[in-house]
Amino acid sequence: MIAEDIRKRLRDLEDREKAKTLQRFFKTGPGEYGEGDFFLGILVPRLRELSKECGETDLGEVEALIESSVHEERLLALLILIRKYNREDEAGKKRIYGLYLKNTRWINNWDLVDLSAPNIVGDFLMNRSRKPLYRLARSPVLWERRVAILATLQFIRQQQFDETLRICEILISDKEDLIHKAVGWMLREVGKRDRRAEEAFLRKHYRQMPRTMLRYAIERFPAAKREHFMKGRT
Repeated sequence: MIAEDIRKRLRDLEDREKAKTLQRFFKTGPGEYGEGDFFLGILVPRLRELSKECGETDLGEVEALIESSVHEERLLALLILIRKYNREDEAGKKRIYGLYLKNTRWINNWDLVDLSAPNIVGDFLMNRSRKPLYRLARSPVLWERRVAILATLQFIRQQQFDETLRICEILISDKEDLIHKAVGWMLREVGKRDRRAEEAFLRKHYRQMPRTMLRYAIERFPAAKREHFMKGRT
C-alpha cells in the first residue's frame, strides 16, 4: 500500500468532533508543546487495526507518512514501523532504527514517543552500546530527551536499571514538565521491580527533583513514606 492510499483511508475515518478534543488534550495551541499539530480524530485502537492491514507497506512509504503534519499519519507510521521491526532480521532492525533516529523531528508528541521509543530504540540497543541514548538525553529537543528516557523502559522490563538511573541523573534538572513526568514514571517502573534501587536514587536526589517528578516516582509508596519524601524528612 502506498502512502497516498493510506492517507485516503485515514480521511475516511476522520471525526472532527473527536479531533477538537484531541487537539485540546495534546496541547496544540499557541505556545503549547504540541503547537500546530493537526488531528483527524481517530483513536489508537482503530489505528492499530489499520496498521495490521498496512504491515507490508514499503519503508519509503512509511517514512513519507512519518513526515506528515497530521498526527494520526505519524502515529500510524510508527505502529507500522513497530510491526515491521518485530518481523525483521538484525539488518532490517538496524535499518528501521536508523530511519527512526533520522526522523525524530516528526516524533514530536508524548504519545508518539511513548508508543515507539521502547519498542524500537530500546529494543535495538538492548545488547548494544547505549551511547546514543546519552546523546539524545543531552539534546536541546524535548522529544529526543523523552525518547532517551522512555527507551530505557525496555531495559527495565529485562531487570536492567543502571541506564535508566544514569539518564534520570542527566535529566533531573530539566525544565520541561513532560520530562519531569517521564523521569518520575521510569523511576516508578524501576521501583516496581526493585524498590531498594529506586529509594537509593531518591535519597540521593529527591531534594533537587522537581515536585512533579518526585510525585510520579513515589506514587506507589505507602502514604507515610510519600509524605516523608515530599516534606524532605528522609
